[in-house]
Amino acid sequence: MALPNRLVVVVFVSFMLVGFIVPSSSWTVSTALENFTVSDFHTIQVALNLEWLEAEYFLWASYGYGLDIVDPSLPSGGPEPIGVQKAKLDTFTTDIFVQLGLQEVGHLRAIKEALGTYFFPRVQLDLSKDTWAKIFDNAFGEKLHPSFDPYANSLNYLISTYTIPYVGLTGYVGAAPLLTGTGAKALVAGLLGVEAGQDAIIRSYLYEKKNDIVKPYKYTVADFTNKVSSLRDSLSHAFVDKGLEVPKHLGAEGKVSGNILSADVNSVAFARTAKQVFETVYGTGDASKPGGFYPMGGNGTIALSYLNALA
Repeated sequence: MALPNRLVVVVFVSFMLVGFIVPSSSWTVSTALENFTVSDFHTIQVALNLEWLEAEYFLWASYGYGLDIVDPSLPSGGPEPIGVQKAKLDTFTTDIFVQLGLQEVGHLRAIKEALGTYFFPRVQLDLSKDTWAKIFDNAFGEKLHPSFDPYANSLNYLISTYTIPYVGLTGYVGAAPLLTGTGAKALVAGLLGVEAGQDAIIRSYLYEKKNDIVKPYKYTVADFTNKVSSLRDSLSHAFVDKGLEVPKHLGAEGKVSGNILSADVNSVAFARTAKQVFETVYGTGDASKPGGFYPMGGNGTIALSYLNALA
């Protein structure tokens, strides 16, 4: 199955934009390591929590195994993910998420090289069917029957992935102004570019199917994305998220209801603070209360500062 032309354009533009941000010569940790501050390390640690999640979920669904097989040096003895498994994907969807999963391996390696002693082992992740079912029940404000199973088929899995890269994308946007060192800025710009491309691929693929009913439910693909985006807004306590269909006044230039990419009134990417990132991925709306994909919470100086706030 050929990649849709408009999807190719979206991804091409995403990477063209990165060319304006990252110097044309390849960025390497060895040449830029001195250009990080301690604050930069702490900020990048926030992203590391999400990169663990993306890598394991994409790899397991497409390969049937994760980082412990693909690159055993990266998990650094961190606990294995709970409940993750191979998904029943068609060939095309498998191909996409093999690529995205391997990209996440590269992200983890780049972050590990950059952070040095500030790098931490894989955090405890919960990617079980039960956790996913609770997320979608919360999104719809009702218990879905049967419980939503992201591993059941390609469409379910694709819908589930809608929940992940965008939070990382907005987190990187929020982190960018906080960075001081040129090495840190270059690393985050490069990571953001690929994260934006991943989100564009997922949204474009779903946009083609936005009017399809997600069986056996009565809801369309667009309904699922809109519900997830509304839930994330609620958890983040801010309007930083939009699904595939919006009221026309919220579309680009107030002229369209289609919303293939999520952005503000000027079509500029939304930003999340570190606190909002944790509030969202914990599924609790509170950075001091772990849950969701992170039953033990995240790691790193910033994550631990929130977790220890009520200790």
